[in-house]
Amino acid sequence: MATLSSKPGLRYSVSDWATNNKQISHTAENKRNVSHDIRQEGRALRNETTSKTNWDEYDSSRRLSDRINDVTRWKENLKACAQQVDAEMDALTLSKEETERALAATLLPLEVTAECLNLREGRRGMELVCDPVEAELKKEVEVIDGAQRILQQCIDQAFEQLCRLQEARQQLTIDLQDKIEALDVDMSCLSLTIRSPEISLKPNPTRVPPGSTTPQQWEQFSRYNITRAKEEMQASVQIRENNNVQNDLQFNTAQRMTVEFALRKRTHHEEQAYHEMQWQLKTTQEEIAELEKDICHLEEDMQAKTAPLKLVHTRLENRIKRPGMDLCRDEVNSTTAIILHSLQSLKQHEAQMMEDLSRKQDALSLEQRSNQTRQRLTLGVQTEGLPSAVVPLTNSSGRHKLDLA
Repeated sequence: MATLSSKPGLRYSVSDWATNNKQISHTAENKRNVSHDIRQEGRALRNETTSKTNWDEYDSSRRLSDRINDVTRWKENLKACAQQVDAEMDALTLSKEETERALAATLLPLEVTAECLNLREGRRGMELVCDPVEAELKKEVEVIDGAQRILQQCIDQAFEQLCRLQEARQQLTIDLQDKIEALDVDMSCLSLTIRSPEISLKPNPTRVPPGSTTPQQWEQFSRYNITRAKEEMQASVQIRENNNVQNDLQFNTAQRMTVEFALRKRTHHEEQAYHEMQWQLKTTQEEIAELEKDICHLEEDMQAKTAPLKLVHTRLENRIKRPGMDLCRDEVNSTTAIILHSLQSLKQHEAQMMEDLSRKQDALSLEQRSNQTRQRLTLGVQTEGLPSAVVPLTNSSGRHKLDLA
């Protein structure tokens, strides 16, 4: 009878085997479910990160584009303001040059007025009077001196304002140049894409660089530069409006016409006095000639009557011895003494009139020279339209001054 061999060891029942297979299948299914869930979560995360990356990239580009628009807008504002500052600087420079020409134009009237005053100091005697001409000439010197001070003050103010405008313009230029460079950087960044060859990973790209500002500070800086430039332009316009050269020129012209009228009037009066003195001198000389003729006739009569005169002289000499109230003066001697005294008086008055006529002639000559000197002002007015040299701008106020007593 045959004997069956069996493998030693623990043997499982069919139910254990079936249970084991079922457990393995269940575990595998659970693992697959877990793996599926993980794969789904991974795919969802991939989709989410991809979407977020795309959105962040779009939002970054949009913000960068908005930033470029802001920088461009401020750049245009700065550029327009800089152009306005340039135009105002040109206008103020022209106004300053006009004022400098007006200041240079006051040198000739002042020189002419001083020369007229010096000429009139040459009058002699009673002709050296404080007449309205002298008063108007001194007033003209004061007017010209005051106009020179005002014009020099306007020039100094314009010079200082030009310096402030130049400083504001320089600040605008610096800000505008920074805006242009920043705009180039932002435009370059906006043109980059994920396929650009020059992109790479950078160490610590989110660091805050030193000297950086906030958007509020950035906008406030540009707004301050524009506001400051506009304030300086407004001050420049005010200076140009206050710098009314025409009023000063009209006032100087009015004073010059007043002086010329007073000078013509004084010259006319002196001419009348001169002609009157000539007539008086002529009449006096005629009277002297007539008196000399009478004296000659008297002398001839006296020579013809020498003998009777001797008799009369003897009688007069003897009659001097009359006592008391009977001592009377001789009629012949009295008449002769009166004639001689009248002749001497006329001679003395003639000498005085000759001297006064000489002084009046000198004074009239000086007035005529003053009129000829002031004709230079008329020639200067006629040549005002021609280009003249501009006085170099200086901060000093040195001018020729005429010291009046």
